[in-house]
Amino acid sequence: MLEEVKKMLDEEPLAKLRVEGEPVVIRLEEAQLLAPVPLPRSVRDFYAFEQHVKTSRKRRGLDMIPEWYQIPVFYFSNHRSVVGQDASVAKPSYSEKLDFELEIACVIGRKGKNISADHAIDYIAGFTIMNDWSARDVQRKEMAVGLGPAKGKDFATSLGPYLVTLDELEDRRDRDRWDLKMTARVNGKTISEGNAKDLYWSFAQMIERASQDAELVPGDVIGSGTVGTGCILELGPEVQRWLQPGDLVELEIERLGVLRNRIVKG
Repeated sequence: MLEEVKKMLDEEPLAKLRVEGEPVVIRLEEAQLLAPVPLPRSVRDFYAFEQHVKTSRKRRGLDMIPEWYQIPVFYFSNHRSVVGQDASVAKPSYSEKLDFELEIACVIGRKGKNISADHAIDYIAGFTIMNDWSARDVQRKEMAVGLGPAKGKDFATSLGPYLVTLDELEDRRDRDRWDLKMTARVNGKTISEGNAKDLYWSFAQMIERASQDAELVPGDVIGSGTVGTGCILELGPEVQRWLQPGDLVELEIERLGVLRNRIVKG
């Protein structure tokens, strides 16, 4: 079937393609983009950028965690709270400190278990932008208990606008990392800039860890964690106040597009 579609696209002008009389191709501005994986089988979010970890802990008066350098760590997010491009994100009723997080995520394309880092890239279907929305006041209380984040991350995760396959990024690849500029804007103002190549733990290492004695399946999402400067928690409210209804958050990653969401009252 896929080969037939490719042949049609090669041989026929897109405007002429029809299925039961209806056009197959519509203009992008006429479409509502869902998340590339609207209902992932799972969402694992790692903590892989050293600058973010160091700076965020320093702001809270905490030293760096020695164990962070020993293994890549992650938590499971709510896979049923995933939204896509231009979706409204409701400010949680239980939080006064709503934050964004600028992340890159990969989507798993092959089933695998105990995948070695040497072969892990072969299991990636593509990359997308991820916004790991965070209720910081709630998150801090939860994690002080030794568990979480739970309700601090439970309400929304944005993915999109596209899933970009690895062949489209080959010229930016350096072994198991990709040179892709990352930017965050709030109400049109640039407040965060980083690069995907600055990962301390690579996606290959994340996949190796995630698949240890556990099966990964197509559609699983693996987030990088926040890039350095990629959230209000790290920058400080003196640089950017906590998010409020009406705010427009745009996350841009070179070659992956711009992921855009507006905050609304919960």
